[in-house]
Amino acid sequence: MNEPQLNNVLNDDIQGNTMQLLDRQLNEKHLLKHPLYQAWSAGKLSLEDLRMYACQYYHHVEAFPRYISATHSNCYSSHARQILLDNLNDEEGFNNEESHPVLWLQFAKGLGLCEETVKNSTPLPETKQLIANFLSLSRSSYAEGLGALYAYERQIPQTAASKIAGLKKFYSIEDSATLKFFIVHREADIEHSETTKRLIQELPVEEKINAEKAAKKIAQSVWNLLSGIQAQTIGTISCEMATV
Repeated sequence: MNEPQLNNVLNDDIQGNTMQLLDRQLNEKHLLKHPLYQAWSAGKLSLEDLRMYACQYYHHVEAFPRYISATHSNCYSSHARQILLDNLNDEEGFNNEESHPVLWLQFAKGLGLCEETVKNSTPLPETKQLIANFLSLSRSSYAEGLGALYAYERQIPQTAASKIAGLKKFYSIEDSATLKFFIVHREADIEHSETTKRLIQELPVEEKINAEKAAKKIAQSVWNLLSGIQAQTIGTISCEMATV
């Protein structure tokens, strides 16, 4: 192995170790460890609790395409922009699916909510803060936008699968229209998070640090969103800790 090849191998090892460390840090605030999602997985949320959750989370889902769009607009690499554009097209429904906000409204409808109720619901302070943080980071720099997207999307496939299982087992929700948001994200965000991870690994060291800081901030912000909903629904509840 010549020197350039050796340097590439060593660099790949360093990149991999850096992302592994970030993943371990992000797992400390993994959504499946949150008491609200543990209660969901244990069937301890009422239908009214789920409706409250659906209304609050809608505001984040509705804003999500704007996070990607802002990150895309800060990106100088045509290759990276194409990757982000494909993600954005998924969100907006241009890749042969309904838009993800529409899919979320289908979920809310399956819970007995009308579209107007969901759209006109008042965001909690924690909901507003998550959206504000995500938009601020995405608009601030390409690196911070990537970090924010990665922190969120890396959790979604496993979280979506858990939600589907809970809805089927405890709430007798089986129809594909109600479950479709989670079915789509159980698959799509595997690819999205992997491509975002690769884009972070391609960043210069200083920008990678900014991406990691943004990732940790969003992990905490999403956790806080769930805590805000928990305070308005189940309060303090003890459930078995999920393995992540």
